[in-house]
Parts: sequence; C-alpha cells; structure tokens
Amino acid sequence: MSDAKPDSNTASRSWSDLGPRLISAGILLVITATALYFGGIWFALVVGAVFATAYREWDIMTAGRKTDVIGMTLIALVALSAVGYVFYGLLGSAAIAGIAVVVALTTPGDSRWWRAGGIVYLCAVIYAVLSLRAGSTTGIMAGLFLATSVWMTDSAAFFTGRQVGGAKLSPDISPSKTWSGALGGLAFGAAGGLVVWLIATSSPWWIGLLIATALSISGQIGDLAESAIKRKFRVKDSSDMIPGHGGFMDRLDSLASASLVCFAIGFFHSGIDDIAAGILYW
Repeated sequence: MSDAKPDSNTASRSWSDLGPRLISAGILLVITATALYFGGIWFALVVGAVFATAYREWDIMTAGRKTDVIGMTLIALVALSAVGYVFYGLLGSAAIAGIAVVVALTTPGDSRWWRAGGIVYLCAVIYAVLSLRAGSTTGIMAGLFLATSVWMTDSAAFFTGRQVGGAKLSPDISPSKTWSGALGGLAFGAAGGLVVWLIATSSPWWIGLLIATALSISGQIGDLAESAIKRKFRVKDSSDMIPGHGGFMDRLDSLASASLVCFAIGFFHSGIDDIAAGILYW
C-alpha cells in the first residue's frame, strides 16, 4: 500500500462540494426544525412533500424513464398519505397508501413491483415520522433525538471518511465509504443523540446511548441499501436537486431506515398511542 498523500489539486477537488453541501444542509435543517416545532398539518405537509419528491426520484430510477401519468398519480398519493394521517390517523394513511399500491400494480412490466415496493416503504416511513411527532411536545424532543443521531452520523462519516480514509466498508456497493467513516459516524451519532437524550429526559443515560447507537447503525444500513439499489440501476445520485447531496433519496435514506427502527422501539415499549414517550421515558 502506498503511503503517498494526495496532491493539493486532488485534495481540493475532494472538498469542492463542501460549500454547497453545508448551505444545503443548513437550509434543510431550518425547514425541518420549523416544521417539527409547529407539528400538525404543517409538519405533515412538509413530510408529505419531501417523501413524495423522494418517491419521484425512486420512480424515475427504477422505471428507467421520465415520470408518466401513473407516476404522477402515485407521487400525489404518497403526499396525500401524510395529510390523511392528520385527519384520519393510521387508517386514513394506510387507505391512501393501499390505493397507491393498487394503482402501481397496474403498470405493465417488472417496474410495477419496484413502484409498489417504494410506496409501501416510503408510506411506512411517513407514518413512522408523523406518529413520532404526533401532537405532544414530547414528539418534538423525540424527533430531535432521531434527527441528531442520524444526521450527526451522516456528517461525521462524511468528514471522517475523507480525512482519515483507509479500508473500504463495502467496495462492491459504495466504493467511497470507509470503515473509518462508518466508525466515526457511529461515535459522533451516538454521542450527539446522547446529548439530546440528557436534555430531553431523566431516563437512564445508557438506554439513550443504546437507542442512539441503534439509530446510527440502522441509518448507515439504510444508506448502504440505497447505494446497492442505485448500483443495480446504474445511477450515481437519485437526482441533483440538493447541491452537494444529490437527491432527496440520497439525503433521506439514513433517516428513513432509522425512523422505522425508532418507531418499532417506541411501539414495543409503550404501544401505538404514544411513540415518542416510548422512546424517551424508561
């Protein structure tokens, strides 16, 4: 193995997307925090719009064509599933998602299975995120705990991987990811989540550390899973809508998988009626 360091031009290129990445992350953070604070229909509209956009990228990538009439219908139904939750709860959200799956399965060819699978997954994520926030202030802190654990992981993995480098995590799936990045992301994601935990609740610190660690790991698994799907369809980024990040799918892959794990923990601990309390109060 060569010990030679990259020249200045190579190093400059490797960090050339840092400015757009930070600006995009800042804007997304403000939008997310504002919607999380207000909750209700405003949070649902933001969540629905974001994941509907992610579904549009999924549809284009897996179908290998521009969005058609069926695709546009599915995008609208994914967004409406978030609004349905606000007015009718799980049944309303699930009913709209079910209609979308039926519509997706009318698509000729194998792409219908990818369309239907994307709807099931993203609508499940929408429900998990909205039920975590629900109508209580506890939901704000639970959402902050989730977001911090995941996005600290993403950011730390990005910086640690580029700065330290080293052995590849999974070169056949994502050649740019390294073990140093994964471990750095895990350390900072768990630590960041623990800080929020200590502010939000008096529950034992070690439980918060365990949950934050689980969210960090599940987020990285979600990231790798999306990378595998992109490699299958020979796509580098899901789109170029977010400067420095790629598409909404690229930005939400970790949060999506971690939100399902977060929902599962809250559900099995406290039941369906108060997911946020099931996360924070032990």
